[in-house]
Amino acid sequence: MRALALIDGEHYAPVVRAALEELPYDFVAAHLIGGTEKLREDADYGVPLAPELDRALDEHGAEIVIDLSDEPVLGPPERMRLASRVLARGLPYAGADFRFDPPELAPFPLPSLGIVGTGKRVGKTAITAHAARLLDRDRRIVVVSMGRGGPPEPELMEVAPDVEALLELSRSGRHAASDYLETAALAGVPTIGCRRCGGGLAGAVFASNVHEGARMAVELEPEPELVLFDGSGAALPPVETRRRILVVNAQQDPAVVTGYLNAYRHFVSDLVVLTMAEAGTGWEGLRDAAAELAPAAIATVLRPRPAADVSGRRVAFFSTAPESAHGLFERHLADAHGAEVVHVSGALSDRSRLRKELESVDADIFLVELKAAAIDVVAEAAAEQGVEVVLAGSDVLPAEGERDLDAEVLRLADEACA
Repeated sequence: MRALALIDGEHYAPVVRAALEELPYDFVAAHLIGGTEKLREDADYGVPLAPELDRALDEHGAEIVIDLSDEPVLGPPERMRLASRVLARGLPYAGADFRFDPPELAPFPLPSLGIVGTGKRVGKTAITAHAARLLDRDRRIVVVSMGRGGPPEPELMEVAPDVEALLELSRSGRHAASDYLETAALAGVPTIGCRRCGGGLAGAVFASNVHEGARMAVELEPEPELVLFDGSGAALPPVETRRRILVVNAQQDPAVVTGYLNAYRHFVSDLVVLTMAEAGTGWEGLRDAAAELAPAAIATVLRPRPAADVSGRRVAFFSTAPESAHGLFERHLADAHGAEVVHVSGALSDRSRLRKELESVDADIFLVELKAAAIDVVAEAAAEQGVEVVLAGSDVLPAEGERDLDAEVLRLADEACA
């Protein structure tokens, strides 16, 4: 393979040259990344020295980047950042005891927009549903959704499932709160559910049926004008989309969100959306760090959006949100939707705790996010008690001082369709 070597001035040039001759690659150039202790002006590495990494990759046609550097020039954070840059160019990055390969993304013939995340519970599905509702106003939209609880064969939901339909799915042994069901129910657009298993550091999956789901989207009549590919956790759909949005939780550790191979996710995205950017949480630093890696970054907050009228009703709201957000949600449901909120829960992902809470909740409506135990526990309890269930999506609102997300989503959709 044609290889570009990363070298440093902490190694003597003869040592590096001997290594380049010994290793089983066709080294076409070397890029000196730093270090001066053993660097001499007449150093000869036997290959051209490239002053800039990206330019070297363009000019020399390398098929892999081989890292011959070491501490102290390249520590772990710097090495992972370099690995992310190389992977974003579609090339493998290898060293003495490691190798990273970019996720394999299959070509897709239709206009497409990917929405991916840096982990679970970052609000990615909320952003997907919001974008689908927005774009469905003047385009034929289809969402291809990938989840850990998706169906064994890609499944098309053309009609938004109601609570009764979701209960039937749950009682048949299916996961009735999969992301594709949430998107179909709350965005009201055709959604194809897919599954995946495993997730690599750069977002590759071990196994999925997304390729079959993508093929199903292409074969729909009439043909979609724009296909949204919804990722799962930190895993990327294994499809090359024309534009990509990366969703991150603004309260995550910035060193994690923009470090490791999350930097790769930023490099290959056209917009970073911070969710949960609540006042006083210091999200501005993370937004600025994300904007250094991706073309644009914007901060938002999420608020519960009932799918039916809850005004004047006694409402218990069930979510996966931390307790710190419960007061915000209660005020929003009261102020924006006229609800009398009697209980707020963040226990949807903890079934034993959730069942214990439900024993003492007295409400007219169980308002529930379609996640985790929403159907098999909350909706089942509501059926037993004769309580109405209303599904909750999310209003995506700009954080204080931030521009509106909709204009950015419309811009990316226009570019994807151009």
